[in-house]
Amino acid sequence: MKKLRYLLALVTLFAFQFTLVSCTEEQNFDQIEDLSLTPTLSTGIFYLESDEASINQAGPFNSFYFQEVNFDAFNEEYVSERLLEGTILYELENTTSKQLRVTIDFLSEDGQVLDTEVFNVPANTTDIITRDVYYGPGGKSLDILINTSGLRISGNNLSDSTSVSSNENPKVILRSGAEFEFELL
Repeated sequence: MKKLRYLLALVTLFAFQFTLVSCTEEQNFDQIEDLSLTPTLSTGIFYLESDEASINQAGPFNSFYFQEVNFDAFNEEYVSERLLEGTILYELENTTSKQLRVTIDFLSEDGQVLDTEVFNVPANTTDIITRDVYYGPGGKSLDILINTSGLRISGNNLSDSTSVSSNENPKVILRSGAEFEFELL
């Protein structure tokens, strides 16, 4: 019986030592050099809403909406140097009886137009018009985003000033958001 206990203890010790040796391997802490962090950040940019009465009040072929907004998202060199790509998303709906044109100008710090997005919107659209504009590989130049300091948004009535939609609470709505991908390491 003593021999059996001695043999069992020896086998257990041998198995434990074998397990320790076989389950460990040399660690490579240089793997951090291969690490790449590329977060995607999402944000809203602007929101435009105008009712049909305001559009009629502006008159035919006149501007019913005009605004310049500050857009210094990439004014920090650290941020602009690490931008890999971006997408600006637009959603537009028009339940008014008006054919409209909405224009978005991307402006440099000195007021020069870097890029323009134009939406020609038919009257009484039941569907939401969506547009995704890509910047970076396979899209527009990243320099447009990096050098944009402001946005100029204007809405023009391309119709008359008397018609009224049969829709309840007719208005035009433009939503804009963006997703940007950066490389941090």
